[in-house]
Amino acid sequence: MAKRDTAYYRNLQFDTEIIDEAQNIKNHGTMAAKAVKKIDASVRFALTGTPIENRLSELWSIFDYLMPGLLGTYEKFRKRYELPIVQNQDEILTERLKRMVSPFILRRMKQDVLKELPDKMEQVVYTQMEEEQRKLYIGHARRLKESLEKQSREEIQKGKLQILAELTRLRQLCCDPGLIYEDYHAGACKVEACLELVKDAIAGKHKVLIFSQFTSIFPVLEERLSISKIPYYELTGKTSKEERQRLTESFHTDDVPVFLISLKAGGTGLNLTAASIVIHFDPWWNLAAQNQATDRAHRIGQQEQVVVFKLIAQDTIEEKILQLQEKKQEMASQILEGEGIAASTLTKEDFMEILEF
Repeated sequence: MAKRDTAYYRNLQFDTEIIDEAQNIKNHGTMAAKAVKKIDASVRFALTGTPIENRLSELWSIFDYLMPGLLGTYEKFRKRYELPIVQNQDEILTERLKRMVSPFILRRMKQDVLKELPDKMEQVVYTQMEEEQRKLYIGHARRLKESLEKQSREEIQKGKLQILAELTRLRQLCCDPGLIYEDYHAGACKVEACLELVKDAIAGKHKVLIFSQFTSIFPVLEERLSISKIPYYELTGKTSKEERQRLTESFHTDDVPVFLISLKAGGTGLNLTAASIVIHFDPWWNLAAQNQATDRAHRIGQQEQVVVFKLIAQDTIEEKILQLQEKKQEMASQILEGEGIAASTLTKEDFMEILEF
């Protein structure tokens, strides 16, 4: 609305401007970011749970709204801080940036505020690929690795989109090769593991949220759920706001035990505390996005302990993503205890490590 109504605000002066979900202005070049920065206000606040979702430039954009000039121009910030910190893990610059921004950041941890909130327990569930699935995965991984070995760092930087597309295919093979090959009819280890977890949860009278970045896996899960006579709801980016609201309300009041949710559509704005089991079908590069999805259940109103299962195909790219999440999030946590990783920041060494098997 601010973007649409820029002209109405032009001659108005406000005491205070507050933006919620401030990660929505993380890209300083967008119309939304420019619109809120044009409003004339004496004091500004930004509220967000993920000030750094993917890259340091997002923090710059939020501070460009809060205190224009504090971190310099974007070009200077990128050259002086972002590149040395991300590429070289420069500890001196990391500490300097932290000292600059920390006086202006008020941070509250969920466990400090919601004393009555039940615990959250996370568990990684490793699955073993069957022979046919393993052959397809190794074939794709080996071909991509051989291709990368022949490329220079510069060539990899230029062709990064194509590389990420190939990595996505590997991730799909981990979920179910049927997502890529129509004529694949052998087993998919994670589908079996997921169904087993769902059945155990229902037997214990728990409701379940299943998150995936790949909505193409939902028809596979739906077919298996239907065979087992397990009712379910589904929410994706195509679900209308009205239907989204109806499904959320119904999940709290009826006996439907399973909710299939795409990671991007279900990251914010949902209260699904009727569920106490969360299953992440596939790991996403950005740990903060996964945590936000988990918080659909682990939030105010939750009465039970929340158990989070992360399904990982063993000895694959998924295991490497877990390791990279831990390694790359250190950069954000050193500055403000955030949790971010961007696939676009991966280096040649990262790619080669991912493809080890």
